[in-house]
This record gives sequence, structure tokens and C-alpha cells, in this order.
Amino acid sequence: MSTLTATPAPAPKRSSRLAQLTVPSMAPAVASTAAKSSYSQTTSVPVFAPAPHVAARKDPKLAGNWKTKTAEQLSDAEIIAMPDSEYMNEKQMAFFRLKLLQLKMDILNSAGETTEHLRADTVVVPDPADRATIEEEHALELRTRDRERKLLKKIEQSIQRIDAGDYGYCDETGEPIGVARLLARPTATLSLEAQQRRELKQKMFGD
Repeated sequence: MSTLTATPAPAPKRSSRLAQLTVPSMAPAVASTAAKSSYSQTTSVPVFAPAPHVAARKDPKLAGNWKTKTAEQLSDAEIIAMPDSEYMNEKQMAFFRLKLLQLKMDILNSAGETTEHLRADTVVVPDPADRATIEEEHALELRTRDRERKLLKKIEQSIQRIDAGDYGYCDETGEPIGVARLLARPTATLSLEAQQRRELKQKMFGD
């Protein structure tokens, strides 16, 4: 009685067949779409993504307060709530003039305090470590005052723009800068979009 034995196929042939077979996990069209989606997800990230401009929320209840209040009495929320048609009217101009003058006064007061502080610290400190710490604090304070000195110049220029009726409008486009941006930075001379374009240009070309 003969015994039947299964003869396995040669391993090389099996490997050859497996190498020739393709097992599609999805239809070609689906695979193509998935590939494009994967590609776009990895390559569509922009080099520079400007911060989204979030419009300031207006409280309708405060929209008419500017009609019965003086510039000194108006709050930031009431200025934001004013209608767009009243942008940079006399009341808003007066409001921002007061804000700029207050900022100028704060800087001048800080400068006076710095002078008094430096004058009080002129005593010679024998310990080298303590003396180095004091000198470092003085250098930091002087750098801060230097930045404020430059800001003071911008404040003066902004006040001149108010006098000329140009305050609140972008130097590059002539478009309104926006009340919310001016409240955050009263010395702004560019709209948010123009500022982002300038920063991108400086980043790319180092101008």
C-alpha cells in the first residue's frame, strides 16, 4: 500500500509569486484621494501664519453713551460700542488725545523715579558681587527708560496726527486702523494687516 505525501511547493516559487501579487487595501481612486489628502496635510502649512484678527465685541447697550458723555467720562467699552459711522469723530479724537497724554505723563514720572533711584544708589558698595548686581539693575532700568524715550517720541507724533486729523488711519493703505487696536496700542500707525505684512517682509528679507 503506497503512502501519499504532500509535496510542498518550492519556497523560491512561493516567494516569487508573493512578490508578484499586490493586495490592494483600497480602490485606486480612493488611494489616490487619500494620498493627495496626506500630501496636502503635510505641505499646506504656511511658513508664516498671521494671528487672526478678532473683532472687538460691541455692547449695544453702550452704543449711544458717547452722545451724553464727555471724552473724559467715556470708557474703553463705550468707545468700542460707538457706531462705525462715527469712527474718529471729535469725541473719539479727544478720547485718544487724553489717553496719549496720560501715557506721556506716566513715562515722564517713571523717568523722574529712575533719576532719583540712580542718584540714591551712588554710594560705593565694597562687595564686588553686590556692586555687580546693582550695576546690572541700573543697566536694565536704563534700557527700559530708553525704550520709553522712543515711545515718548511716538506719542508726540500721534498727538500731532490728531491735530492734523490723520490719527486712526493706516499710513500704508489709508484704511481705518480700528478702535480696538488703538486702545491696545494708541501709537499704532498701521492696520493689523499692514503690520503683519511688514513683519513678514522683515522676517524674509531682514529689512
